Amino acid sequence: MSLKTSPRPVAAPPPPPAPQRRRRAARRRALREHMTAYGFLCAAVVIFALFSWWPIIRNVLLGFQEVNFATGNTWVGADNFERLFNDPLFLTAWKNTGLFTLYALLLGFAVPFLTAVLLNEFRHARAYFRVLVYLPVMLPPVVVALMWKWFYDPGPGLLNEILRTLHLPTSAWLDSSSTSLISLVIVSTWANMGTTTLIYLAALQTIPGELYEAAELDGANVWQRLRHVTIPQTRFVLLVLLLLQIVATMQVFTEPYVMTGGGPEDSTVTVMFLVYRYAFVYNDFGTASALSLLLLIVLGAFSALYLRLTRASKE
Repeated sequence: MSLKTSPRPVAAPPPPPAPQRRRRAARRRALREHMTAYGFLCAAVVIFALFSWWPIIRNVLLGFQEVNFATGNTWVGADNFERLFNDPLFLTAWKNTGLFTLYALLLGFAVPFLTAVLLNEFRHARAYFRVLVYLPVMLPPVVVALMWKWFYDPGPGLLNEILRTLHLPTSAWLDSSSTSLISLVIVSTWANMGTTTLIYLAALQTIPGELYEAAELDGANVWQRLRHVTIPQTRFVLLVLLLLQIVATMQVFTEPYVMTGGGPEDSTVTVMFLVYRYAFVYNDFGTASALSLLLLIVLGAFSALYLRLTRASKE
């Protein structure tokens, strides 16, 4: 009679040492964190691709097509650009846009900086004046344009009423080709200077007070302190905001569209206003895309040249 023997139990493998377990747990934790980060990154890339990059690519394609919603788009090559170059308003729009940008730099670049310098000198009610300066930014652009359109009214407008009270000659403002463009620049400067002023003010508050004290001991007056201390210490912010302001003013549209409609005598037709006219007045989306593509190329080339020159000046 044979006796059945039970199998011998297999001993479990010994657990890994504590340092190895900690390394494995750290790797799993790092992998989870990386997967989460890549997940958020992929979502951002998809959103940018759908709402930013694809419209740009689509606009480039439309610049070489004739858009027809009924029969579909057809490739026309450079016909849209040729139509642009033969349009007498093409050069007028670029001229007006360049003048608007120049006036905006002369007025809209200096005024916010000087306002920030003045606010930085205040010791009381500084927060109140910050809110007062920033208030126009919180108003919708169309509301600002309509409000200033009433200010500029040649009849009961606020500005002409003030001039009449002071026994000064009134102005046609928006109804004269000689004053319409600079009138729009004033509106744009007033509406957008709040953000720029606060950025300048933040930059001014990072300047060490010892520099101003040393300048005062050397006998420097207000303008000398501004030239030799304030401007050099805020040079980087000035250069960045200069580029941003040029790019923004080259795309001006709201003020001409709401306040003048491109007139009088096409004196306020800008590039973006001409893009709107081609697309939604003439229903020529191909030519509108071609013009916006030219504006993109001009702004891109200017930005690259500007950044190269500023980088070279730093070195």
